[in-house]
Amino acid sequence: MNFFSLFKRNILYKIKNKINIDLDNINRDTLDELFHYYGSDKANIFKKTQDQGHGFSRFYTQHLEHLKEREIKILEIGSYAGASASAFVKYFLNSKVYCFDINISKFIYYSKNIHVFGLNIKDKEKVEKILSKINLESNSNFFDVIIDDGSHYLSDILFSLKTLFKYIKKGGIYVIEDFNHPNYYDYNRDIEHILVGQTLRNLKEKKLFNSNIINNDDQIYLHKNIDKIETYKGNLEDSDICFIRKK
Repeated sequence: MNFFSLFKRNILYKIKNKINIDLDNINRDTLDELFHYYGSDKANIFKKTQDQGHGFSRFYTQHLEHLKEREIKILEIGSYAGASASAFVKYFLNSKVYCFDINISKFIYYSKNIHVFGLNIKDKEKVEKILSKINLESNSNFFDVIIDDGSHYLSDILFSLKTLFKYIKKGGIYVIEDFNHPNYYDYNRDIEHILVGQTLRNLKEKKLFNSNIINNDDQIYLHKNIDKIETYKGNLEDSDICFIRKK
């Protein structure tokens, strides 16, 4: 993705008319209802097609319910139209959601509590510059939750984990959606590397492994700072989600 493509998409995002969800007066009690209402495939039923969605809402509720009344920061990698970001700010009423996506021209929702940035997650310099800006403005160095729902390319999943896990608060949660896509789809297996499932098992068991993305120092940092790794199967054959808690 070159500079001009990103620039064009950022301009399209800025001039696009968006739906102001701060004006929504909706009565949806559960996160699943909110995912469905705004059109996220994390819901049990995907609104767009009325087919089964991934059904991740129950796992999010299980792991994040304790944050419901707190002031929290969520970073979402891969926000597409902003459906799940909208659901999160409606469910976690004291939250701010920061969205990183390579194509923000698709974003259709607006909220004063949703902050959208168009970038390539592999542009480490740009990512760290924006993260510094976010932390300065919010007077906090860390996120309570980071969600990787990006490209699902093996290299992007590994790079994001290596780069972003350090930005999680103690006791915070790092989520990887659809982490087994490189198992199911050849195009998501874009590099020669052990797959995400095996990477997670090695991290869980504190075993070093060969990697040209997550080097030994990175692995040792993760070994020391990961408290728990839990994986779940959603509704669909390719629905897999992982929750990593930081010590």
